[in-house]
Amino acid sequence: MFAAVLDTSVLWPSLQRDFLLSLAAEGSYRPLWSSVILDELIFHEARKLVTRGTPTGEAQASAQRLIDQMSTAFDDALVTDWESLEGTYGLPDPDDEHVVAAAAKGGAEVIVTSNLKDFPAAHLPDPIRAISAKEFVYDTVRQHLTQACCAVLEICARSGRRGPHLTPAEMLTILDDRYGMTDTAELLFAAPGLREALR
Repeated sequence: MFAAVLDTSVLWPSLQRDFLLSLAAEGSYRPLWSSVILDELIFHEARKLVTRGTPTGEAQASAQRLIDQMSTAFDDALVTDWESLEGTYGLPDPDDEHVVAAAAKGGAEVIVTSNLKDFPAAHLPDPIRAISAKEFVYDTVRQHLTQACCAVLEICARSGRRGPHLTPAEMLTILDDRYGMTDTAELLFAAPGLREALR
């Protein structure tokens, strides 16, 4: 199955993370990450919650629950034994070496990241390339439209537990407005699998 390393930068925005992982849960691709990516996600998720007024201890516990849920749902996503490759790619920021090392060790073809400038193509081993979440989601949805429709409906079905309940139309509008996924939203608005839900 096509594998993609999800960088921390695309995992901490909540709905974007939910959509990326829901696409994976529907079998559209296999997500990969390293222990460092998960540690970074715990840090940023907890900080986000504290900024929103959650007490520090509660925020840390919530962030850890998120990682535990991700690790349970995708129990083959954690790439191990990548450390020997770290430091061999000459990236602009040495702190990003673990991402490429995990991609190489895990057999990923893409690194999905918001920091494309940190992963210049000339420094990435073939066949790995770095792409934005917007481009990755569009490519994935275009190739797996039925699964993508199921992912949208599933996200909406479980929404409302923390925060507002989302209709499919509202979710697609957020993907467009908040994450710039205009082409993806247009694909899904026109998809037969969502036609009834969007009425």
